Amino acid sequence: MKILFVASGSPATVFALTPLATAARNAGHQVFMTAVEDIVPYIAGAGLPGVADAPASVRRFVTTDRAGNPVRMPRTKQEELEFAGGWFGRMAAASMPALVELTERWRPDLVVGGSMSFAAALIAARLGVPYVRQAWDTGDAWRTDPAAGVELRPELTELGLDRLPAPDLFIDICPPGLRPADAPPAQLMRWVPANGQRPLEPWMYTRGERPRVVITSGSRLVVAKKTSFVRELVGDLAPLGAEIVIATLDEAAEELRAQLPGVRVGWVPLDVVAPTSDLIIHHSGGVTALTAMNAGVPQLVVPQGGNFVEAAERIADFGAAISLEPGQDTAEDVRKAALTLLNEPSYRERAGELAAQIAAMPPAAEVVGALERLAARH
Repeated sequence: MKILFVASGSPATVFALTPLATAARNAGHQVFMTAVEDIVPYIAGAGLPGVADAPASVRRFVTTDRAGNPVRMPRTKQEELEFAGGWFGRMAAASMPALVELTERWRPDLVVGGSMSFAAALIAARLGVPYVRQAWDTGDAWRTDPAAGVELRPELTELGLDRLPAPDLFIDICPPGLRPADAPPAQLMRWVPANGQRPLEPWMYTRGERPRVVITSGSRLVVAKKTSFVRELVGDLAPLGAEIVIATLDEAAEELRAQLPGVRVGWVPLDVVAPTSDLIIHHSGGVTALTAMNAGVPQLVVPQGGNFVEAAERIADFGAAISLEPGQDTAEDVRKAALTLLNEPSYRERAGELAAQIAAMPPAAEVVGALERLAARH
């Protein structure tokens, strides 16, 4: 069987699909994965065949409409959902010519798209093959569908459709204890951490004598222009005697290393470091949150907006995290929350419960059987 996996515009979207794609390949199926041009190297790094399906500039889809006019940035949670649906829809539209060309030469028997990889639904409908939607985090991706449908109206009309096709199968990686009441029926699948790898250093897989706090990049905490915030945060945590690890891209690390001697700064394999950590502070990235959950580590979430805000609040409501509201995310707020998470055992206990739920979910190899049965029925 030929299976086309459609990722999107960030490495996280590749990492989320990698376990199932790898399991399908290990089961003997031929697997391709597509993503925007500059993300294809991450597909290759995961050991999968990769194909570019859109130009590299994700920023263009986020900041401008199809005519090149600037779009208004969202201000509310509802606007965040509509905004995400709109720009992911524009990315899907830009992906279609390359996907059409690819599938005319390499026709898949089944298409698997990530949470908001709307091009997967379109190309599957065009080919008349089953469409599978796989969540790439614990966010409520289906809430972005109406806005994406509006953005993709020309493509839907061309296919004779009045709305985005519903998936023939929805694969959810959200632990049962965090699934919202209105979540659609799903085939659950155990989430497995996947990220880029490099040669390991002993400290990465060794728990030290001091509590370890990991601050991930991608958030306001480690953007180069926010280094003063990071310095203040590290200083506020100093009395605790914690070991601080700032996980960021190499190009953002040099300035922080100079400003924060004695702090580990740079790229780290989060799947390796998370189990040795006592707290992970992040921007509400879905894959980061799942990595922390999988390791049973409490989280301090400093949301930047987007589809994962409500998901972060559910982790907090479960008791495994603290999620800070906009305007309440100063260094002092973060310091107080970090101390609470490190000193109150209930957060680690609840995080451990989420880890147990994830471990009990069906593995990707088992879910491949569901894909095979779905394809056989069509």
